[in-house]
Amino acid sequence: MFMNLKSVGIENLEYPIKVRRKDGGHQETVARVNLTAEMPNDYRGSCMAVFVGILNRFQDDISPGIFPELLAAVRTGLNAESARVEVSFPYFIEKPAPVTRTSGLMEYNCRFVGTSDRKNEFILSLWVPVTTLCPCSREISNAGAHNQRAMVNLNVKTRGLIWIEDMVAMIETCGSAPVYSLLKRPDEKFVTEQAYNNPVFVEDVVRQVAIKAGEREEITWFSVEAESFESIHNHNAYALVDSADLGGSTAG
Repeated sequence: MFMNLKSVGIENLEYPIKVRRKDGGHQETVARVNLTAEMPNDYRGSCMAVFVGILNRFQDDISPGIFPELLAAVRTGLNAESARVEVSFPYFIEKPAPVTRTSGLMEYNCRFVGTSDRKNEFILSLWVPVTTLCPCSREISNAGAHNQRAMVNLNVKTRGLIWIEDMVAMIETCGSAPVYSLLKRPDEKFVTEQAYNNPVFVEDVVRQVAIKAGEREEITWFSVEAESFESIHNHNAYALVDSADLGGSTAG
Protein backbone atom coordinates (compact mmCIF):
# COMPACT_ATOMS: atom_id res chain seq x y z
CA MET A 1 0.00 0.00 0.00
CA PHE A 2 1.30 3.45 -0.92
CA MET A 3 0.79 6.49 1.29
CA ASN A 4 2.36 9.87 1.80
CA LEU A 5 5.05 9.82 4.44
CA LYS A 6 4.67 12.91 6.59
CA SER A 7 8.33 13.03 7.49
CA VAL A 8 11.36 11.14 6.20
CA GLY A 9 14.92 12.22 6.78
CA ILE A 10 17.94 12.28 9.01
CA GLU A 11 18.26 13.42 12.62
CA ASN A 12 21.12 14.31 14.95
CA LEU A 13 23.75 14.34 12.22
CA GLU A 14 26.88 16.03 13.53
CA TYR A 15 28.42 17.92 10.64
CA PRO A 16 31.14 20.57 10.19
CA ILE A 17 29.81 23.82 8.78
CA LYS A 18 30.98 27.37 8.15
CA VAL A 19 28.60 30.07 9.38
CA ARG A 20 28.70 33.47 7.71
CA ARG A 21 29.77 36.24 10.10
CA LYS A 22 28.61 39.84 10.00
CA ASP A 23 32.14 41.02 9.18
CA GLY A 24 32.10 39.05 5.93
CA GLY A 25 34.14 36.07 7.07
CA HIS A 26 33.06 32.61 8.17
CA GLN A 27 33.24 30.79 11.48
CA GLU A 28 33.93 27.07 11.48
CA THR A 29 31.80 25.11 13.92
CA VAL A 30 30.12 21.72 14.29
CA ALA A 31 26.36 21.57 13.88
CA ARG A 32 23.70 19.05 14.78
CA VAL A 33 21.44 18.74 11.74
CA ASN A 34 17.88 17.47 11.29
CA LEU A 35 16.72 17.37 7.67
CA THR A 36 13.31 15.99 6.71
CA ALA A 37 10.88 15.95 3.79
CA GLU A 38 7.28 14.95 3.12
CA MET A 39 7.52 12.29 0.45
CA PRO A 40 5.06 11.51 -2.37
CA ASN A 41 3.09 8.29 -2.07
CA ASP A 42 4.92 6.58 -4.95
CA TYR A 43 8.43 7.16 -3.56
CA ARG A 44 10.46 4.06 -2.75
CA GLY A 45 14.06 3.80 -1.75
CA SER A 46 16.54 5.61 0.47
CA CYS A 47 16.83 9.38 0.55
CA MET A 48 19.86 9.49 2.86
CA ALA A 49 22.35 10.08 0.05
CA VAL A 50 20.25 12.96 -1.29
CA PHE A 51 20.05 14.67 2.08
CA VAL A 52 23.76 14.39 2.88
CA GLY A 53 24.77 15.34 -0.66
CA ILE A 54 22.72 18.55 -0.51
CA LEU A 55 24.05 19.39 2.93
CA ASN A 56 27.58 18.91 1.64
CA ARG A 57 26.92 21.46 -1.11
CA PHE A 58 25.95 24.18 1.36
CA GLN A 59 28.12 23.43 4.40
CA ASP A 60 30.76 26.08 3.57
CA ASP A 61 28.36 29.03 3.67
CA ILE A 62 25.54 28.62 6.17
CA SER A 63 23.45 31.76 6.61
CA PRO A 64 19.73 32.61 6.69
CA GLY A 65 19.91 33.63 3.03
CA ILE A 66 20.81 30.18 1.69
CA PHE A 67 17.87 28.32 3.22
CA PRO A 68 15.38 28.86 0.35
CA GLU A 69 17.90 27.43 -2.11
CA LEU A 70 18.84 24.54 0.19
CA LEU A 71 15.20 23.59 0.77
CA ALA A 72 14.38 23.92 -2.91
CA ALA A 73 17.21 21.51 -3.66
CA VAL A 74 15.74 19.00 -1.19
CA ARG A 75 12.25 19.27 -2.66
CA THR A 76 13.54 18.96 -6.22
CA GLY A 77 15.95 16.14 -5.45
CA LEU A 78 13.25 14.05 -3.77
CA ASN A 79 10.15 15.36 -5.55
CA ALA A 80 8.96 16.21 -2.05
CA GLU A 81 5.82 18.10 -1.06
CA SER A 82 7.68 20.02 1.65
CA ALA A 83 11.04 20.09 3.39
CA ARG A 84 12.42 21.19 6.74
CA VAL A 85 15.98 21.70 7.95
CA GLU A 86 17.14 22.44 11.48
CA VAL A 87 20.77 23.38 12.11
CA SER A 88 21.89 23.83 15.74
CA PHE A 89 25.42 24.97 16.54
CA PRO A 90 27.61 26.87 18.99
CA TYR A 91 28.67 30.30 17.75
CA PHE A 92 31.60 32.17 19.29
CA ILE A 93 31.97 35.94 19.51
CA GLU A 94 35.13 37.69 20.68
CA LYS A 95 34.16 39.94 23.57
CA PRO A 96 36.51 42.34 25.36
CA ALA A 97 36.18 42.92 29.09
CA PRO A 98 34.60 46.30 29.90
CA VAL A 99 37.60 47.95 31.63
CA THR A 100 40.83 46.10 30.85
CA ARG A 101 39.63 45.17 27.33
CA THR A 102 41.02 41.68 27.89
CA SER A 103 39.56 39.58 25.11
CA GLY A 104 37.75 36.27 25.54
CA LEU A 105 35.43 34.13 23.44
CA MET A 106 31.77 33.89 24.45
CA GLU A 107 29.77 30.88 23.28
CA TYR A 108 26.16 31.33 22.17
CA ASN A 109 23.95 28.41 21.19
CA CYS A 110 22.11 29.09 17.93
CA ARG A 111 19.59 27.35 15.72
CA PHE A 112 18.47 27.98 12.15
CA VAL A 113 15.16 26.38 11.12
CA GLY A 114 13.90 26.59 7.55
CA THR A 115 10.69 25.15 6.13
CA SER A 116 9.41 25.05 2.57
CA ASP A 117 5.97 24.04 1.30
CA ARG A 118 3.69 26.63 -0.31
CA LYS A 119 5.98 29.31 1.08
CA ASN A 120 9.39 29.56 2.67
CA GLU A 121 9.80 30.33 6.35
CA PHE A 122 12.91 30.86 8.44
CA ILE A 123 13.33 31.08 12.23
CA LEU A 124 16.51 32.14 14.01
CA SER A 125 16.78 31.00 17.63
CA LEU A 126 19.55 31.87 20.03
CA TRP A 127 20.33 31.58 23.72
CA VAL A 128 22.15 34.43 25.43
CA PRO A 129 23.18 34.55 29.12
CA VAL A 130 22.80 37.80 31.06
CA THR A 131 23.17 38.88 34.67
CA THR A 132 20.05 39.95 36.56
CA LEU A 133 19.91 41.64 39.95
CA CYS A 134 16.73 41.57 42.02
CA PRO A 135 15.19 45.04 42.56
CA CYS A 136 13.35 43.91 45.72
CA SER A 137 16.52 42.49 47.24
CA ARG A 138 18.38 45.72 46.61
CA GLU A 139 15.56 47.81 48.08
CA ILE A 140 15.22 45.88 51.34
CA SER A 141 18.91 45.14 52.00
CA ASN A 142 21.28 47.40 53.90
CA ALA A 143 24.19 46.05 51.87
CA GLY A 144 24.33 44.21 48.57
CA ALA A 145 21.58 42.50 46.62
CA HIS A 146 20.92 39.02 45.34
CA ASN A 147 21.85 38.44 41.71
CA GLN A 148 21.92 35.53 39.32
CA ARG A 149 22.66 34.42 35.78
CA ALA A 150 19.67 34.21 33.46
CA MET A 151 19.34 32.58 30.04
CA VAL A 152 17.39 34.46 27.40
CA ASN A 153 15.99 32.53 24.41
CA LEU A 154 14.94 34.66 21.43
CA ASN A 155 13.16 33.21 18.39
CA VAL A 156 12.50 35.44 15.38
CA LYS A 157 10.98 35.22 11.91
CA THR A 158 12.37 37.76 9.49
CA ARG A 159 11.65 39.27 6.11
CA GLY A 160 15.30 40.06 5.48
CA LEU A 161 18.83 39.23 6.53
CA ILE A 162 19.52 39.31 10.25
CA TRP A 163 22.83 38.74 12.03
CA ILE A 164 23.53 36.68 15.13
CA GLU A 165 25.89 39.40 16.36
CA ASP A 166 23.16 42.06 16.27
CA MET A 167 20.65 39.91 18.15
CA VAL A 168 23.19 38.99 20.84
CA ALA A 169 24.13 42.66 21.34
CA MET A 170 20.46 43.63 21.55
CA ILE A 171 19.66 40.98 24.19
CA GLU A 172 22.70 41.80 26.31
CA THR A 173 21.49 45.38 26.82
CA CYS A 174 18.29 44.08 28.44
CA GLY A 175 19.74 42.44 31.55
CA SER A 176 21.34 44.08 34.56
CA ALA A 177 24.76 43.42 33.02
CA PRO A 178 26.30 41.25 30.28
CA VAL A 179 28.08 37.98 30.97
CA TYR A 180 31.75 37.61 29.99
CA SER A 181 34.10 34.66 29.60
CA LEU A 182 37.12 36.50 31.03
CA LEU A 183 37.17 39.26 33.65
CA LYS A 184 40.00 40.72 35.69
CA ARG A 185 39.42 42.45 39.01
CA PRO A 186 38.72 45.94 37.60
CA ASP A 187 36.22 44.33 35.20
CA GLU A 188 34.52 42.42 38.01
CA LYS A 189 34.12 45.66 39.96
CA PHE A 190 32.61 47.33 36.91
CA VAL A 191 30.04 44.63 36.07
CA THR A 192 29.09 44.14 39.73
CA GLU A 193 28.35 47.84 40.09
CA GLN A 194 26.69 47.96 36.68
CA ALA A 195 24.26 45.23 37.74
CA TYR A 196 23.63 46.89 41.11
CA ASN A 197 22.73 50.16 39.40
CA ASN A 198 20.44 48.41 36.89
CA PRO A 199 18.25 45.94 38.81
CA VAL A 200 15.73 43.97 36.73
CA PHE A 201 13.35 41.09 37.29
CA VAL A 202 13.23 38.29 34.72
CA GLU A 203 9.92 39.79 33.55
CA ASP A 204 11.68 43.09 32.86
CA VAL A 205 14.24 41.30 30.70
CA VAL A 206 11.69 39.75 28.36
CA ARG A 207 9.72 43.00 28.16
CA GLN A 208 12.82 44.94 27.16
CA VAL A 209 13.86 42.36 24.55
CA ALA A 210 10.30 42.40 23.18
CA ILE A 211 10.34 46.19 22.85
CA LYS A 212 13.65 46.18 21.00
CA ALA A 213 12.67 43.26 18.74
CA GLY A 214 9.37 44.95 17.92
CA GLU A 215 11.24 48.06 16.75
CA ARG A 216 13.17 46.14 14.09
CA GLU A 217 11.37 46.25 10.74
CA GLU A 218 12.94 43.04 9.45
CA ILE A 219 11.44 40.98 12.31
CA THR A 220 7.92 39.81 11.48
CA TRP A 221 7.35 37.64 14.58
CA PHE A 222 9.25 36.86 17.75
CA SER A 223 9.00 35.07 21.04
CA VAL A 224 11.34 35.66 23.94
CA GLU A 225 11.65 33.74 27.18
CA ALA A 226 14.03 34.04 30.08
CA GLU A 227 14.88 31.69 32.90
CA SER A 228 16.71 32.98 35.93
CA PHE A 229 18.87 30.45 37.78
CA GLU A 230 18.06 31.70 41.26
CA SER A 231 20.88 31.88 43.77
CA ILE A 232 18.83 32.05 47.00
CA HIS A 233 15.67 30.13 46.00
CA ASN A 234 15.13 26.43 45.36
CA HIS A 235 13.45 27.19 42.04
CA ASN A 236 14.04 29.22 38.90
CA ALA A 237 12.13 32.31 37.76
CA TYR A 238 10.64 32.31 34.25
CA ALA A 239 8.88 34.71 31.86
CA LEU A 240 7.68 34.54 28.24
CA VAL A 241 6.44 37.05 25.67
CA ASP A 242 5.09 36.19 22.20
CA SER A 243 4.57 38.99 19.68
CA ALA A 244 1.39 37.28 18.48
CA ASP A 245 -0.15 38.22 21.84
CA LEU A 246 0.88 41.88 21.72
CA GLY A 247 -1.95 43.24 19.61
CA GLY A 248 -0.21 43.87 16.33
CA SER A 249 3.16 45.28 17.42
CA THR A 250 4.81 42.86 14.99
CA ALA A 251 3.09 41.19 12.06
CA GLY A 252 3.27 37.40 11.91
